[in-house]
Amino acid sequence: MHLYLIGGEQQRRFVIGDDDEHRFKTAIILRLDTDSGAAKLEVEYQSPRSVKCHPDSSNTFASSTLDHSILYTCTPTEIVIFKVPEFRQIGYVSLPCFNVLHHVCPTSSGTLLVANTGLDMVVEVSLEGEVLREWNVLGEAIWGQGFSRAIDYRKVASTQPHRSHPNFVFRLGDDVWVTRFWQRDAICLTAPNRRIEIGLERCHDGVLHERSLYFTTVDGHLVVVDSETLTIKNSIDLKAISDNQWNISGWCRGVLVVDHHLVWVGFTRIRKTMVMDNLIWIKRGFQQIQAPTRVALYDIEKRRCLREINLEQHRINILFSIQRAN
Repeated sequence: MHLYLIGGEQQRRFVIGDDDEHRFKTAIILRLDTDSGAAKLEVEYQSPRSVKCHPDSSNTFASSTLDHSILYTCTPTEIVIFKVPEFRQIGYVSLPCFNVLHHVCPTSSGTLLVANTGLDMVVEVSLEGEVLREWNVLGEAIWGQGFSRAIDYRKVASTQPHRSHPNFVFRLGDDVWVTRFWQRDAICLTAPNRRIEIGLERCHDGVLHERSLYFTTVDGHLVVVDSETLTIKNSIDLKAISDNQWNISGWCRGVLVVDHHLVWVGFTRIRKTMVMDNLIWIKRGFQQIQAPTRVALYDIEKRRCLREINLEQHRINILFSIQRAN
């Protein structure tokens, strides 16, 4: 099986501090042969200076969507669209309202839904860059809480603390949904009375396969939700079924469902700022965290980890998205 793995390469030295705004030097897309472990670098990308706050601002690709032969991906301030498998760039959108984009996916009408994380928003845009709809994920005024249309947020290094941190957009029928990191849930933006309570820890993803939604939590749970009843069908502690030497498995994010029992899940190496700022679930101390950035294949019916592949040898130090390669 071949996978596209989407993320970034970390700086080897830190000129402007050890933080996410400056940590990653190159956005990466890798093609991985999961049988042999061989990898091919498909894309390495750095955002143009015109859409960055600083020349040393991080370059990463965030959560992406592969729709037939089109890959929709995003950097913190851009949407970049590739034709695969040749990875020819066929589309590009960057708007002043973009800040810390975490996910992009297409709609059936040919528009794009974007998790505009830094502004606690989801935005629908055309391929030409026209803003068609905007939602504040807390149900508040679109441009409240101190945000202004007059500001170019691509030039703002950080809008933290985020009150919600929406990070993954998905559709159920004609409805638009988004995961909310701090609220540990997913909400429907087009029918605001609908909500999925994920709980456990802060969440990512929302990958629809057949009639199930697959969510990850940062502490290593895979939560499977019935897409019709919106209730949890299964919750698996991946740490408990992983046979490895690591005390902390890593920042869990990224899902590819192979079938009803086989699932690839991504993990990113825990970094010091994550421990200090976010991961209150870590109890054993930073010195014990050794797990590398990697992908792991799980049989969720038999509750077994079948294999793990270290990605750091292939230059991926932060992983957002796993897609099936043709």
